Amino acid sequence: MDVLDSVVIGAGQAGLAASYFLRQRGIDHVVLDANPHAGGAWQHRWASLSMADVHGVADLPGSAAPTSSARAASAAVPDYFGDYEREQGLPVVRPVRVERVEDDGDLLAVHAGDRAWRTRTLVNATGTWTRPFVPYYPGIGEFGGEQVHTAHYPGAEHFRGRRVLVVGGGASAVQFLGELAPVTDTLWVTRREPVWREEFDAAAGLAAVTAVEERVRRGLPPASVVSVTGLALRPQEQEAARLGAYRRLPMFDRIEADGVRWSDPSTGSGQAAFERVDAILWATGFRPAVDHLAPLGLRTREGGIALVPVRGNVQGATTALLDPRVQLVGYGPSASTIGAPRAGRQAALAVSRFLASHSDSGRSDERTA
Repeated sequence: MDVLDSVVIGAGQAGLAASYFLRQRGIDHVVLDANPHAGGAWQHRWASLSMADVHGVADLPGSAAPTSSARAASAAVPDYFGDYEREQGLPVVRPVRVERVEDDGDLLAVHAGDRAWRTRTLVNATGTWTRPFVPYYPGIGEFGGEQVHTAHYPGAEHFRGRRVLVVGGGASAVQFLGELAPVTDTLWVTRREPVWREEFDAAAGLAAVTAVEERVRRGLPPASVVSVTGLALRPQEQEAARLGAYRRLPMFDRIEADGVRWSDPSTGSGQAAFERVDAILWATGFRPAVDHLAPLGLRTREGGIALVPVRGNVQGATTALLDPRVQLVGYGPSASTIGAPRAGRQAALAVSRFLASHSDSGRSDERTA
């Protein structure tokens, strides 16, 4: 089996950016993507999400991203990614679902079914979409209605005529309420009081990313940045606001067969301790999809993967503290469309430096092993 200089796992924005910069540096690599088509997680987004709804898609290196339009993001962004792969000649192999990455002496072995790749370094760009998070609440298995996560949101018409409980304090929850409130009855619950803003504050955005970088540097799992950046209503959500959709309730204490209940009788809307609902929409986010890296033992006692900080570049932290062969892009401080390309550049630089630190004679021994 030939030995590669690097393997990139995931062909979303972070993975494509990393591949571009690896190729620029002449680093022999492949990109393994679990999806049957180009587009990363974008190809799985709900149909009603248009390019006018997304919070911006950053440019891939050397190519302008699609601009705001009425076109579905699930079509526009995959087309953009697919064109980019072809134009840049990136070595994407799909569909390949990586199951585990293991130590193989000085190398890493990447396994997917009956296929395997041996590599000196790894760039993990698997994002979060395949790890939807639904928090546990007592009675969650007793609910007789429908429960749907953001990852499987079917659109507002699916819920017409039903009372929908939206759970979550992020931008997705705000958007879902904007779509649902004009066609059906809604309730909104969050763990914390939402922080609203009039417009995006760049300083707040930097503070949010810095806070995430600090958590990752300490080995803690990445956390949401919404509490720092805040939420904003767009023009298409003003009707929902007029209808009162954004009157937030605190989190319920338990779920019952036909609704949710608070232990405090003054908690629910209308001073009721119980609210009947027909469906629960969990806009509760995602967790990093890094289970395939478990054999490498990268997690700290705190539960996260600690990254080596880069002075003066909070989104440049990509190298796993416990194994410098491994780079993580689109993880922690680089988990955004803006951060991903920057992290891709930094990861390629770190890979280049790691390879340069190994002798040519050692590489020859690896190839004949």
